[in-house]
Amino acid sequence: MLVPQPRLLWLVGLLVCPALALAPTHEAAGTLALGIVGIVAVLAAFDAIRAWELLGRFSIALPTVLRLAKGRMGTVVLRLDPGGPGGLRVRLAPGFAPHLETTPTEMEVDLPGTTASLLDWPIVGPTRGRFVVASIHAETLSLFGLWARRRIVPVKCEVRVQPDLAGPMRRNAAFLVQGGAGARSQRQVGRGREFEKLRDYVAGDGFDEIHWRATAKRGRPVTKVFQIERTQEVYVIVDASRLSGRVLERDDDAPVADQRRAEPLLEQFIQSALLLGSVAEKQGDLFGLVTFADQPDGFVRAAAGRAHFSACRERLVELQVRGVSPDFEELASFLRVRLRRRALLLFLTSLDDPVAAEGFLRGVDLLRRQHLCAVVQPKPRETAPLFEDDRVATLDDAYGALAGHLQWQALRELQAILQRRGVVLVPAPVEGLAAALITRYLDVKRRQIL
Repeated sequence: MLVPQPRLLWLVGLLVCPALALAPTHEAAGTLALGIVGIVAVLAAFDAIRAWELLGRFSIALPTVLRLAKGRMGTVVLRLDPGGPGGLRVRLAPGFAPHLETTPTEMEVDLPGTTASLLDWPIVGPTRGRFVVASIHAETLSLFGLWARRRIVPVKCEVRVQPDLAGPMRRNAAFLVQGGAGARSQRQVGRGREFEKLRDYVAGDGFDEIHWRATAKRGRPVTKVFQIERTQEVYVIVDASRLSGRVLERDDDAPVADQRRAEPLLEQFIQSALLLGSVAEKQGDLFGLVTFADQPDGFVRAAAGRAHFSACRERLVELQVRGVSPDFEELASFLRVRLRRRALLLFLTSLDDPVAAEGFLRGVDLLRRQHLCAVVQPKPRETAPLFEDDRVATLDDAYGALAGHLQWQALRELQAILQRRGVVLVPAPVEGLAAALITRYLDVKRRQIL
């Protein structure tokens, strides 16, 4: 598209308009006016053709896939090719998705010579997800500055905004560093569950350790030797239902009214799951991932390695809250079919809804005999026993404290019910979800409960 510039308007206003106004007054003036109009028209047409040719050869290339951390400044590299000899001055305005922010929104660059130039454009992804950049708006001035040629240059770039783990990793650095200053080794509790070999009976061996078939065959007592199982399968099950769309206040941050901190619980679940994956890899275990809402919608089988961790993170890029109730029975049936080996199942969900808690009890009954299950649940800030603090100053504060006490009592009752089923429920504040999840995993690892 060609857009007339102020220089062309001034040229027409100062030359063409006066000449046309004087043309009817005299025959010579009419001839002069015709010549002036013709010269201006030819000049404008030539300038328009040159502008069309200049930007017609121009091309832009972007990386096929660009990965950003949520809320952190990144750069996208634009490869600008003038497509011909001579320099070119062009003004660019990327057509990024509404969920991507850029500063500045437009930029003017000079492209010297015929070689392509690289331009770093700052970009921020405030929202986790997968976005497509399909076009960039370009504009250049003509040779004489009478016209501006504007063009929408098609590009193809997929921007993947991944969870930002820098802050959570700093807060939980003690779990991610092994052998550092101040680190202590912990004794493994238990004899292990993985069979290693047979040996002759030694005084003090328990009767449950005797291999009776080998004893009968050899004619002397033979004992089974177990080794501590180093490689275990750990699955984090992330709830993406309506219960994960709530926003809870954090004890260490501004209140919910601060929109920069008002993130749904799902964001904390995702960060905690990825942190546990990093810790499990350092411990030598296999890490797996399951996401669900009213039905399971994502399953990554337990494995190890950087490529596997990247696959789990990519799976969580597009995970969004769905306005449906969680179906734990459907999830349990799904896991029973796909998990044959005994594994540690860590649920990241909210069971403060009575209907959801009842469904979870029915679902966990299908899993607890084969797998070891635990639940890490965010605890609302007001959930606390009555008279725990003296911050009650008004009648509204008293009613709020009473409501928090009822929630705390219901949580304790649910903990007791799950404990009788061999399932541990760990309530934790929003900012401590990752620490509670990792602590529970390391406790199971140390005690060899799995």
